[in-house]
Amino acid sequence: MKKNEHETSGCPFHSKINDLQKNSVTSEGKPMTTDQGVKINDDANSLKAGERGASLLEDFILREKITHFDHERIPERIVHARGSGAHGYFELYEDMSNYTRAKIFTDTENRTPVFVRFSTVAGSKGSGDLARDIRGFAVKFYTQEGVFDLVGNNTPVFFIQDAMKFPDIIHSVKPEPDWEIPQAASAHDTFYDFISLATESLHNHMWAMSDRGIPRSYRMMEGFGIHTFRLVNAQGESHFVKFHWKPKLGVHSVTWDEAVKINGADPDFHRRDLWEAIEAGHFPEWELGLQIIPAEDEHKYEFDLLDATKFVPEELVPVKIIGKMTLNRNPDNFFAETEQVAFHPGHIVPGIDFTNDPLLQGRLFSYTDTQLSRLGGPNFREIPINRAVNEVHNNHRDAQMRMTINKGKAAYFPNTIGGGCPHLAKMAEGGFTSFEERIDGKKIRDRSSSFNDHFSQPALFFRSLTMWEQTHLINAYAFELGKCLLDPIKQRMLWLLSQIDNRLATAVADKLGMQIPTGIEKPINQNIGADADPHKHEPPAVKHYLEKSEALSQERLPAATIESRKIAVLVAKGFDMVALQKMKTYLEELKHASFLLIAPHGGTVTSADSREHKVDHALMTTESVLFDALYVPGGAGSIQKLKEEGKVFKFINETLKHCKTVAFDGEAEELFQLSAAKDFVNDEAILLNGTPEQFASALAKHRNWMREPHTAHIAV
Repeated sequence: MKKNEHETSGCPFHSKINDLQKNSVTSEGKPMTTDQGVKINDDANSLKAGERGASLLEDFILREKITHFDHERIPERIVHARGSGAHGYFELYEDMSNYTRAKIFTDTENRTPVFVRFSTVAGSKGSGDLARDIRGFAVKFYTQEGVFDLVGNNTPVFFIQDAMKFPDIIHSVKPEPDWEIPQAASAHDTFYDFISLATESLHNHMWAMSDRGIPRSYRMMEGFGIHTFRLVNAQGESHFVKFHWKPKLGVHSVTWDEAVKINGADPDFHRRDLWEAIEAGHFPEWELGLQIIPAEDEHKYEFDLLDATKFVPEELVPVKIIGKMTLNRNPDNFFAETEQVAFHPGHIVPGIDFTNDPLLQGRLFSYTDTQLSRLGGPNFREIPINRAVNEVHNNHRDAQMRMTINKGKAAYFPNTIGGGCPHLAKMAEGGFTSFEERIDGKKIRDRSSSFNDHFSQPALFFRSLTMWEQTHLINAYAFELGKCLLDPIKQRMLWLLSQIDNRLATAVADKLGMQIPTGIEKPINQNIGADADPHKHEPPAVKHYLEKSEALSQERLPAATIESRKIAVLVAKGFDMVALQKMKTYLEELKHASFLLIAPHGGTVTSADSREHKVDHALMTTESVLFDALYVPGGAGSIQKLKEEGKVFKFINETLKHCKTVAFDGEAEELFQLSAAKDFVNDEAILLNGTPEQFASALAKHRNWMREPHTAHIAV
């Protein structure tokens, strides 16, 4: 029989072979399997020693899933691809030897070098900086005892509870695979399909929908270690710990309208901001704080310390400030340093240890696997930016990209040929020993029912926000859900939001022109195995164990400084340099803000006293959203020319619309009257012939959000 006769004969065997060779697969109606064809019973939970026990290395399903995911992109990072980095140092305020033997937290005389990388999660390396997204906040400490990596985000919680679900959350938020749209955006059906079915994700998702999702600057955002770690002292005593970074410049964001325009005007806005601040000597600073919890209090709270989707409110456990990090040097080469730096939550030093958080346990495997893919092999630690500052001695040899030239015959232990070296270090000599935690449980693929509460902390977060922040969050949900095409997904999300806070759900539903659904099937039992009891993991109703947490609102985290804030100055030929100099002297020399001249043209501009001044930006090349405030000095000639520039009024009105400080001096009152500024009464952030002190005071408050409800009429 000829070949083409086989293909048309209807033979089941040959038909199956042909189907396999087509490399085209549909999963409709088919059970999930491993890559080896083994049917999967549970795709949501890693294998553990008991419900709250450590994850097990034998979990071939987890390892296969994570390994495949880690190798999906080469060589760009799969997540956190878009980033910026800087060098600096960490200084300890207080000896913490009662809690840990880690020298970085016990030696107040030592200054520890650091390298920090900030990033967005979802977008590609070429995406814009101002995407609504979680930001990575990873710190590499080059300690005397080895490298310690604190790999966190700008939110204290994460989207998922178990590492098994990490590929799923990222697959859902990445551009949809059939048409590779949208880039660096979560406003699409696949993401909300997942979020509405994996309700553990609602908490961190709410943080992303809040103003925290679009920070003003990397220098003005908090950082969190996310997981609960352990501190272990020289006596072997253990305390749980949460890590916090508190920015000295305060926590500030931009509005969504600004973010969209900034991505158009300067998609490198955050990267440029960090670089220019360091070059100008405005070194960013964060204080390191610890939430320390005695081991005996592990089960004290109405949430589980091992659940990465939960934070510990500061009202329950205060943050103890123990040191400060300063970034004072930009990289010499972006690729060699920022792009090749390899962070890993498994890089710890004696005195710091892990917990059985199932997300953390999975990350300990995943990060090594990722670096093998991205950086070419196991010798990634020999790249200069990744090298420990103390000496490294072990029996690792060869492999791709090996740079160390090891002498001698012995590459094994124990040995006599090499004199028994490198030898083992006792704990008293700084040798690492793991905390002796008792583990006693059945080998099981499940998660603890103490992880079930998916609504209480999102509700606490929403209640803790100011009215303005709540409005921004509502608008973010309405925008993102409005981008979704499938009504059933929107309905599930509205129902879930109603379980968190009915005011939130009602406001979002109104903006979508929809009703909060009733009587729908509860979308709450997806992250369980096929044979699991669906009632065991059903989230309970919202618990009010705390009415509000002040630290959750950016508006309640003020900063007393306006250091490095950028003030746009609109000028033309004949501007009043005397008034400008008075304002500049106070804000630049005493308050460390900066003024940039914006003129109708580039080059230089002549002031009323016939002096030439360098123009920082031509009006046509810049936008108001790139600045923190606006100042318009007087001068009859200058004002007459500015009146003829249509973009001047767009610049002023847009600054007003975004609730920023605007000041007019002298003849600039005419622009005040011709712009929307005249419509606002008793607005402390709109100044007419105000003093430098008043301008600085208004700028220090970041925004006057009281203005926001009245800005709808402003034309820009």
